[in-house]
Amino acid sequence: MLTDPKLKSQVDALWDKLWTGGLSNPLDAIEQFSYLLFMKRLDEEEDRREKRAKMVGAGSPRPTTGRQEGRQNAAPTYTPRLKKDLRWRYWTQLKADAALKHVKEQVFPALKDLGGKDSSFEQYMQNAEFKINKPALLIEACKLIDQMEISALEQDIQGDLYEYLLSHLAQSGRNGQFFTPRHIIRMMVQMVKPKPRERIGDLAAGTGGFLFTAYQHILETHTSPKILERDAEGAVHHLIGDKLTPDENKFLQEKALRGFDNDSGMTMLRIGSMNLMLHGIKSPRFFYMDTLSKAFKDTRAYDVILMNPPFKGKVDASDIGGDLPSNTTKSELLFVHLILRVLESGGRCAVIVPDGVLFGSSRAHVELRRKLIEENRLDGVVSMPSGVFKPYAGVSTAVLLFTRGATTERIWFYDMEHDGFSLDDKRTPTDANDIPDVVECWENRSDAGFNAKRDARLAELRERVAPLKTERLRLEKEINRLTFESVIASGAKQSPSGSEIASSHPSTSSGSLLTMTNELDKLHDEIAPLQAEMNQLTRQFWVTKEQVASPSGKYDLSASRYRQIEQDEEFYEDPQVTLERLLKLEEMVSQEARDLEKLLK
Repeated sequence: MLTDPKLKSQVDALWDKLWTGGLSNPLDAIEQFSYLLFMKRLDEEEDRREKRAKMVGAGSPRPTTGRQEGRQNAAPTYTPRLKKDLRWRYWTQLKADAALKHVKEQVFPALKDLGGKDSSFEQYMQNAEFKINKPALLIEACKLIDQMEISALEQDIQGDLYEYLLSHLAQSGRNGQFFTPRHIIRMMVQMVKPKPRERIGDLAAGTGGFLFTAYQHILETHTSPKILERDAEGAVHHLIGDKLTPDENKFLQEKALRGFDNDSGMTMLRIGSMNLMLHGIKSPRFFYMDTLSKAFKDTRAYDVILMNPPFKGKVDASDIGGDLPSNTTKSELLFVHLILRVLESGGRCAVIVPDGVLFGSSRAHVELRRKLIEENRLDGVVSMPSGVFKPYAGVSTAVLLFTRGATTERIWFYDMEHDGFSLDDKRTPTDANDIPDVVECWENRSDAGFNAKRDARLAELRERVAPLKTERLRLEKEINRLTFESVIASGAKQSPSGSEIASSHPSTSSGSLLTMTNELDKLHDEIAPLQAEMNQLTRQFWVTKEQVASPSGKYDLSASRYRQIEQDEEFYEDPQVTLERLLKLEEMVSQEARDLEKLLK
């Protein structure tokens, strides 16, 4: 998600430039923006490749034979992928007319050959067009991209920018074409933990966020700790994968990652392929395919599936794959069945589904949940708050984590309430973030010591908070009494004949009421952090297969059905006291009516 207000304003300015410059089709504007961004980042990637070569080569002698013997301590030679005159820093310094001519005739044609003969990038770039035809527009757009300082941002900036640009489209929220927030992708990848030599797929890949994040995770876990560097925001730099063997690295580059998308306009396929290349995957495999159709034949072809399938897309019933259920056209159900088909035995999956998949009562919903639990191992369910996909959709979602072909005995749940951003349309960063706890609890879910420590902490908090809550109830009772007596005394003073009523109540000091109110506020402040930590500790829990399957046989997976939330005891006045007060109020009203009657005579 694009959250930097300065970057948003720069993107808006560039969007306006492209719009007024003749790119009135929003998809054209997005695509041309992506090409320019790709050119810019290719230039920056050349700098990173040179730096990485020096880092890896430092102190690593090259193999030598014969005449090379005298150079055995030399570092590996850096070979540029881009010729000097194709780099951004060269042609953006040309005059506007010359720059546009150079880009159209030299730079853009050269881009089409960068992905290699078997890559999706080369395949889908062959018919691509550079549609910026005004020299001044090209130079203005390049200046705005330079001002964005994209090289300083370690994130899926292409996906984020595309996601933000989609907010300009009138139909962006209607066809399920909203994109997975990057922090949610990272959480899912960290939970699945893809490994070298595993075949990783996304059957509805969008901009390729899951694929490149899985790639980065493998690099991070196979880069020497002394090389890694984290910035202030926790982003990891220098992912060189120096601990990967040559065979592992070759497999990661050429076979590990595969994505599909059914965007017939090819815009998404080009953007996704560019995105993968810019994150270090030299020959991306990102192809056009409706994976729910009969044309998609893959079976047991993947060890890991990571994806967020479209929820709202309409599926052509006549073209649904023959081995997929025929009793539903809901894409979210069909995709989970498809995942089970394409996963190898023992393969792992993390997939986002709408909440309806967890508790829907239709035959298709129940059968899918039964299949996950009875024929496979449903490892975990992470229930996410409804604002995660705003502003594009307010649908509540969950992450299902399962293993194909294993046995379910019990299911781990986490009821997430915060994801580090506000849950409104603005999605501004906040301190409330359950994701680190989600990952930690998942990684230690079978560690008896970890869970015992959390249970002990929960018991300690309950013990500490119990007397505070008892005192809160006492204060609320006293404040309620003093407030009532204050009202009675005030009314009695205003009544000419109310002295008898007033004398039946002790004098009430407004100072005492204020003091108690202040004490209650302080007590609330003291209880709040303890209660928040208690809520945090109860967000993860286990449910047995028997609990889920019985008694209804619906296999309901709603976290709210099983989570035990500690309810605060509310203050309620004793009914007898309430009745006595009502009688006193009635007496007071009657007296005031009699006094008013006397005044009218």
